Amino acid sequence: MGRFTGKTAVITGSGRRKGLGEAIAKRLAEDGANIVISDIGAPRDAATGAEHIGSTDEMDAIAADMRALGVEASTKVCDVRSLEDVRALAQHAVDTHGSLDIWVNNAGIGYIMKPLLQVTEDDWRAVIDVNLTGAFFGVKAAAEVMVKQGKGGRIINIASQAAKSGFPHAQAYTSSKHGLVGLVRSAAVELGGDKITVNNVCPNHVTTGLGAWQNEYFSKVVGADSVEDYMAAMADRIPMGRPGLPEDTANAVAFLCSDEANYITAESMNVSGGEEPH
Repeated sequence: MGRFTGKTAVITGSGRRKGLGEAIAKRLAEDGANIVISDIGAPRDAATGAEHIGSTDEMDAIAADMRALGVEASTKVCDVRSLEDVRALAQHAVDTHGSLDIWVNNAGIGYIMKPLLQVTEDDWRAVIDVNLTGAFFGVKAAAEVMVKQGKGGRIINIASQAAKSGFPHAQAYTSSKHGLVGLVRSAAVELGGDKITVNNVCPNHVTTGLGAWQNEYFSKVVGADSVEDYMAAMADRIPMGRPGLPEDTANAVAFLCSDEANYITAESMNVSGGEEPH
């Protein structure tokens, strides 16, 4: 019996191998939670290219891995830009597994990076629609179900070090992640009486599939001789001497879902090896 046995966790954007969503799902499953793997499943438009999204095949494979850990697991395609889709995802958790206890807003766009003067209106809207509006829809849909269930719950956004500090070529991304700080502060005030906690986890750079793309992109932006040199310089500025791992973020999520975190809400918790002090 794990500490989350009998509970169901939904993780958006969890359909990519080696992603934060997969790591979070695995960590919660190891503690007994039933898991709903969710992703967009297939490209919908220019902002959701196949190389950056979780396919239905990947979703199915990750769900199978969760079942191998001894828990129930299912998949549900969801475009977080649609409140209807997000509400259907929340209802899927209840209909399939009996409840909705943990909701992790992990879906995000971190691959539209350009100098400020080259950012288009479509670029800006694509990032804000997924990273901020999509998270708001997740908070709303999860809270609707959790309030009705009457037994509390946990809502967690995967924000970023960019929720605390600015970065070049990431105007929309940084703005969207800063917006999550305000979102949890407001939502936590409203939902505290229902015993629903709302928090952000703010990791520094993690070399997931997306992170590897960012390594290539930003090593060129800063003029590094190689990706390896860029990563070495990154490690040098982090007090703990290394970038983050998916497991670091997953462990923070598991803590915020635990009974030990019953009294923690409205927070944006850094998981940055000391790099981000704010």
